[in-house]
Amino acid sequence: MALESIEPQKLKLYNYWRSSCSQRVRIALNLKGLDYEYKAVDLSKDEQFDPEYEKLNPVKYVPTLVDGEVIVADSFAIILYLEEKYPQHPLLPKDLKKKALNIQIASIVTSTIQPRQNLPVDIDFIEGRFDLDKKLLWAQHYLNKGFTALEKLIKDCAGKYATGDEIQMADVFLEPQIHAGISRFEIDMSKFPTLARLHEAYMKITEFQAAVPEIQQDAPTGS
Repeated sequence: MALESIEPQKLKLYNYWRSSCSQRVRIALNLKGLDYEYKAVDLSKDEQFDPEYEKLNPVKYVPTLVDGEVIVADSFAIILYLEEKYPQHPLLPKDLKKKALNIQIASIVTSTIQPRQNLPVDIDFIEGRFDLDKKLLWAQHYLNKGFTALEKLIKDCAGKYATGDEIQMADVFLEPQIHAGISRFEIDMSKFPTLARLHEAYMKITEFQAAVPEIQQDAPTGS
């Protein structure tokens, strides 16, 4: 008797349209050519606190990846998982120096910049105590600080993309942060010519275009 073929389970990505953490995972999935089911978690309605979602992600943030029986929360962990399991279009180079640079850039984005503009961490704290102008200035301060460091780090090593002529992990983390800086936080990108040039390059790539927040299925109309 012939065995029935078992179809692999489709990846599921629990994410939010405007989350830069979610955007970077969407880019990585697209670059690796991985089909996935888009599961929207509306942060504006506090859906991340739903008990069913908490079972997947105890920290109650986005994104969360479900790959069969494997559940991975946190965008950095998800991308490293994808890199190990799905080696097509590798995002980390074999050269140790360049690999370390890619990880360093990703770490600056995730630890120095993004948390300071993160909705449940600092922005809500600031908004509850100060006016909207102060809220914007708070985010701009940390974005400018981080972008200044990134500009210095990559200006002499960037090629077509952040660390050379191949799209790698640094690019996956940089673009969502640059996009947020421009679209949400009014950052003057003329101060960061390398980052501005990279943004233009990313926006010509289909896999990056498909991950843009404003075109996601849960994005509000006219966003």
